[in-house]
Amino acid sequence: MSGPLGTARVLDEGRGPRAMTGVMAIMTFLTVLAAALGLATAGTARLLDRQLAGRLTVQVIEGEPVRRDAAAARVLTTLRATPGVVRATPVSQAELARLLQPWLGSDAGSAALPVPALIDVDIADASDATVAKLTARVRSTSPMTRIDRHERWMSPVGGLMRTLTLVALALVAMLATATAAIVILAARGGLETHRVTIEVMHMLGSTNRQLAWLFQRRIALDALLGGIVGAALALGITALVGTQMAAIGSELAGGAMLRPVDWAMLACLPLAFVLLAILAARVTITRALGRMP
Repeated sequence: MSGPLGTARVLDEGRGPRAMTGVMAIMTFLTVLAAALGLATAGTARLLDRQLAGRLTVQVIEGEPVRRDAAAARVLTTLRATPGVVRATPVSQAELARLLQPWLGSDAGSAALPVPALIDVDIADASDATVAKLTARVRSTSPMTRIDRHERWMSPVGGLMRTLTLVALALVAMLATATAAIVILAARGGLETHRVTIEVMHMLGSTNRQLAWLFQRRIALDALLGGIVGAALALGITALVGTQMAAIGSELAGGAMLRPVDWAMLACLPLAFVLLAILAARVTITRALGRMP
């Protein structure tokens, strides 16, 4: 009875799923979902940074259409001749009318409506100094211009994405801490439950190292089973949401799609939880057994 197999049967008397397995499944499920949220928001923030860096819109604000079009042509020529300008593309009045139609209705295409001419611009260097030089050069061509930086008016969205990423990382850290605490409580509870059995095993020659390994094995199996179940559910939900987002067809929603490396990181979370459970159990059990008479 003092061998490892006999001792394992005494200490591991439970049959069927244990409460520890269910708790680990829930914790892993929540952790994987939080990590998926963090990775998705981080991907969206990266996409925004790539798309908005160096993107400008030049507005030629002129009420009279003929003067507006002439000024826009001069500005476009200046932009295309400016070093560092990668692309300068005018937005057609028909496109502007289509964009304004939800707000202005049928009047959006009216020639009497003072709609500015728009030019989309991509620049290689998005620094403030470069933008300031470009602004001065454009306004020397036509004073009736205004330059809007996409990065400036979309920065709140990027800030929100980064905040959500940090919140998700904080949730993962908090859930990992809570999981370690649960494992510690479970280990202590198991030791108290089997205190008499442990004393008998000591008298029969079992060492603290053997007993610690058996408790550690029990907790590791529970954590592994719960981790697999919880991670499978979370990954399934994540894949379902990703499929629905892909069906939207939005470029911004596409930025939230997880990359292969992101899926690999999520798949590794159950293993990380098992290792965390083993470490927490080993430290707790070793210390508790060392204090037993």
